[in-house]
Amino acid sequence: MENFIIEVMNSYGYLGICLLILIENLFPPIPSELILTFGGFLTIDSNMTIIGVIIAATIGSLLGAIALYYIGKILNKERLIKIVKSKYGKLLRVKPKDIESADEWFNSRGNKTVFYCRFIPVVRSLISIPAGMSEMPLIKFIIYTLGGSLIWNTVLVCIGAFAGDKKDYILNIIDNASNVILLLIIFGIIIFIYRFYKKKKTNF
Repeated sequence: MENFIIEVMNSYGYLGICLLILIENLFPPIPSELILTFGGFLTIDSNMTIIGVIIAATIGSLLGAIALYYIGKILNKERLIKIVKSKYGKLLRVKPKDIESADEWFNSRGNKTVFYCRFIPVVRSLISIPAGMSEMPLIKFIIYTLGGSLIWNTVLVCIGAFAGDKKDYILNIIDNASNVILLLIIFGIIIFIYRFYKKKKTNF
């Protein structure tokens, strides 16, 4: 993975960084932490600049987020309600009112959620889908996505640029931190699902 990222960046420069981040948004398992820090490393021994790498990465982040936003618009609330009314909804034990509640929650907190989730591995990509599903205004979505992505990209690119000969140490820290955050997210989702179904049982 590391060799592939470096090869793309060396071959295509800023365009390569933009495309890698775009792909990372659409396929979250590809780690943006590696892409951004490697982009920072390359500013030391190439003609690329820190600002150029940050701009290229942010454009890629925005394009990927907008693509997922429109996927969410296609899978809108009405279509989801139709799905949960079918036999598939019965299997999942999800009701139309659950979709309505989730939509109302996102409408009340969605703007901040889109911004803050840009700092969380995997979730920073997937949050674009419920934003589209809830019909969040595109201009607001772009503003909050740009704000969060710009901060995230700037921090990691600068870490890579100033790491110098400690890059392997820095990458190890970032990789471990990402794994811990991901485990916490999975744990949180499990707790949420458990409480959700426990609450539904008590209501029957």
